[in-house]
Amino acid sequence: MKNKNRLLTFAALFSSATFAIHIINKVIAASASLKEMLDASQKSTYNWRFGQIHYTKIGKGTPILLIHDTLPGSSSYEWHHVEKQLAMEHTVYSIDLLGYGSSEKPGITYTNFVYTQLICDFVKDIIREKTDIIASGFSSSFAIMACRNEKNYFDKLMLINPPSINSLKQMPSKKDKILKCLLEIPVFGTLVYHIVVSRESLNNTFIEKLYYNPFHVDTDMIDAYYEASHVGGAYAKTSYACYASKYMNINISQNLKTIDNSILIVKGESEFNSDSIVNNYCTINPAIETVTIGKSKHFPHIENAESFLEQAGIFF
Repeated sequence: MKNKNRLLTFAALFSSATFAIHIINKVIAASASLKEMLDASQKSTYNWRFGQIHYTKIGKGTPILLIHDTLPGSSSYEWHHVEKQLAMEHTVYSIDLLGYGSSEKPGITYTNFVYTQLICDFVKDIIREKTDIIASGFSSSFAIMACRNEKNYFDKLMLINPPSINSLKQMPSKKDKILKCLLEIPVFGTLVYHIVVSRESLNNTFIEKLYYNPFHVDTDMIDAYYEASHVGGAYAKTSYACYASKYMNINISQNLKTIDNSILIVKGESEFNSDSIVNNYCTINPAIETVTIGKSKHFPHIENAESFLEQAGIFF
């Protein structure tokens, strides 16, 4: 009888705690969007096979597709420092990838193939002409694979601080698969995700890992990342779970070697291990050009937009 009472008490406490955490998760997700930094109402919609994709189109001229990084909270807001200037000579498309920004966030496994197919389909269905790409961070791997799959739809590639070749070769281990399962657990997995993408955590990441000058981190940028990481409620965590557990990885070495697109790698002056990473890319494909943007780290197009735009004007 005592054991039965203890079990009932534990069940009641667990249910109460679960309900309380569920409410907390709901409140966090709702409050994150109060500033409406992403302004989805101003974006067009592409009804893709796995969900609605939000994007903007501005300017006139040869098309450039801007593809944001895959860090938690990433979105097309990443380009707001440079897209208007690029649009003075080009038709600029800024896309929110599936599972990011204001685009739909279905509960699927996000892989490199999913994003490669999205980019190819977007160019074929929306842009409908040969397109240049500027891809940031991890999304550089998507751009390279897209060029390999549909070479007739893509022209020049500008890759900003692409990930290392060796890191992309790492496939999900048993620990990674367990991590993904834990993050995808309803309520408690969502709580862990909310801790990872808390405003304080994002702010620390920008200061310690992403910015050359920590005093340049503005509140609008943090607000945009914080909002983007919560849009979609509990499903907002799914893309992060796949990213963190290496499901988006793929070995790009052979594809990088065989594509004949003009490629320019732009690296921040203080980006961690950037010299070694760029050297590996150039070893695989000696035709790759490189340029370093001073006084910048992971986001040279944000921290030193003027120098970045100068290089973009030369390349495109």
